[in-house]
Amino acid sequence: MSAAKQVIVVGAGIIGASIAWHLAKVGAKVTVVADSGAGGLATPNSFAWINASWGNPKPYFRLRTRSMAEWTRLAQDLPGIPLAWCGGLCWDLPPAELEAYASEHSSWGYGIERIDRAGAARIEPNLAELPDFALHVPGEGVAEPVAATRALLADAERRGARVMAGTAVTVLVEANGRVTGADTPSGRIDADEVVIAAGAGSPAIAATAGIDLPIETPPGLIVHSRPYEKLLNGLVIGDRLHMRQTAEGRIIAGSDFGGADPGMDAEATARALFAAMKGALRGADGLELDFHTVGYRPTPIDGFPIIGRAEGVSGLYVAVMHSGITLAPAVGLFTTREILDGTRDPLLEPYGLGRFA
Repeated sequence: MSAAKQVIVVGAGIIGASIAWHLAKVGAKVTVVADSGAGGLATPNSFAWINASWGNPKPYFRLRTRSMAEWTRLAQDLPGIPLAWCGGLCWDLPPAELEAYASEHSSWGYGIERIDRAGAARIEPNLAELPDFALHVPGEGVAEPVAATRALLADAERRGARVMAGTAVTVLVEANGRVTGADTPSGRIDADEVVIAAGAGSPAIAATAGIDLPIETPPGLIVHSRPYEKLLNGLVIGDRLHMRQTAEGRIIAGSDFGGADPGMDAEATARALFAAMKGALRGADGLELDFHTVGYRPTPIDGFPIIGRAEGVSGLYVAVMHSGITLAPAVGLFTTREILDGTRDPLLEPYGLGRFA
């Protein structure tokens, strides 16, 4: 790999941080530019579930399971990263659909265990109501999103990267059909390649180079309790209520892993969701709502990631997706190889921007 290539990474969420860290690790000269602080905007509002769970066609399942393995590799390379393989208990589908999912994903090698009510009680003894039938995936986990992002950026800086937080990219600079850098309020930054990994802000940046990113940004509300005694052992993916307990003891929940529809009154939605969460747990009498977040998930219109070079414009790479927490390590690794070596991993083939042409 070339150690001299200069790369601008636009975005300081988990995807941008992973790309910056992987590039810096192999000697590229990296500048991270983000109008937010470390952690970005979507990442702090993430449920942070690392999984290859239901709803995935096989190619996307393979990318997600590869990235789960890359999380383990990343944690070995960066031991301070807050990662826990706590397992997930799931019954967020009707029984017949749950069984169909289990059969399909088991045939693909996903480590699914079928659990009855007694089994669910052993895994999560503090659930007030237990499902008659659920699935347990011991290999699923969580990465505390902001702490993981900050760890990646801090180590990237230690390796020579420059992080410009609170600085917006106003326009991408082009010359002869090639992106050659970015203008910011602090001045122009030149680069051999620019990576757009700015989540919901990516379309506006790409548009300055004439690139259309077909992305939706649905909102998701997540409630956060005050830190509390340990009530949950892992992820609980229940019927219209998804919960986990963070490393600092907060119990967070949404009506699904992306959050809840905030509705017309986000405060009221948060209170109702917190009441449902509290009622779902034994021993939660003293649990108190601390705050809620509303995140806007950068979701390409077909639901799958956009990862790859923009067609028709040289020097520009795009990495925008929902499920950024699951995919971050693999995207960082594969993007680095493609930018520095020109080698595109076969797992990325379905996810180029050209599919929307």
